[in-house]
Amino acid sequence: MPRVLLTGHLGQLATDFKSFLPSSELVLTELEDLDLSHRDEVLSFVSSVQPELIVNCAAYNRVDEAESRPEAAFAANAFGPRNLALAAEAVGATLVHFSTDYVFDGPQRRPYVEGDLPCPRSVYGASKVAGELLVRASCSKFFIFRVCGLYGYAGSRDKGSNFVETMLGLGGQGKALKVVDDQFLTPTPTLDIVEAVLPVIESKKYGLYHLTSEGACSWYEFARAIFEEAGLEVELNPVSSGYYKTAAPRPAYSVLENGALKAGGFPDLPHWREGLRRYVRGRAEHGRG
Repeated sequence: MPRVLLTGHLGQLATDFKSFLPSSELVLTELEDLDLSHRDEVLSFVSSVQPELIVNCAAYNRVDEAESRPEAAFAANAFGPRNLALAAEAVGATLVHFSTDYVFDGPQRRPYVEGDLPCPRSVYGASKVAGELLVRASCSKFFIFRVCGLYGYAGSRDKGSNFVETMLGLGGQGKALKVVDDQFLTPTPTLDIVEAVLPVIESKKYGLYHLTSEGACSWYEFARAIFEEAGLEVELNPVSSGYYKTAAPRPAYSVLENGALKAGGFPDLPHWREGLRRYVRGRAEHGRG
């Protein structure tokens, strides 16, 4: 296994990467160790480490906060990836970068393919598009994976949780819940992402990939499925997006089609409901039960 630089290593996606990669070959960083927005600092650090593979799991994911702090969002989501791409190019490393379904929110109601033009509505989404473009312009050996609705046992570093755990916590309190039913996505476990990413990296078939579970649902349908899998009886009511006022608009439809993955001959990810079932069954083993 080559030496791997893993950024944002305390997040839920990076935590699952660590379980698949030999610790002896891992170099781990967080913002406290390496500010990715500082170009010279990143170039110097990568030059000293000499990784063969850089996996960038660092991101600014505070979607609502990004509306009032665009500089912070672009520093982390655009200039950080750009600097890693420049550093990767300088040392001949491969860069793996993760983007998001939030780059889309158009009028169509069919899954977006890799060739569709991004159409973000939020600052967060725009910052992630900028990051994609800068990576592609700065590095010759790159993988960009757009993911959607991620949830992992480690939870988001910022929130310490994820949608599944939040719903289970609220549902266990016996309260009636309201969840939006007019926003459609594909919930995807982080473990499934890591398992799918590794063979693509090994193939050296560089480029842009959509990478989500199969199928799609609304947030309301996702919540209902969570309670069904956990065997909880919860009063759950659908509401429109207007019920919850947020600073940043959420995509009404951001379902992705794994076109490049299938065209490359790689196995597709399981259906989102199957991924959820495995996640719920494994909660106790991972300290979530």
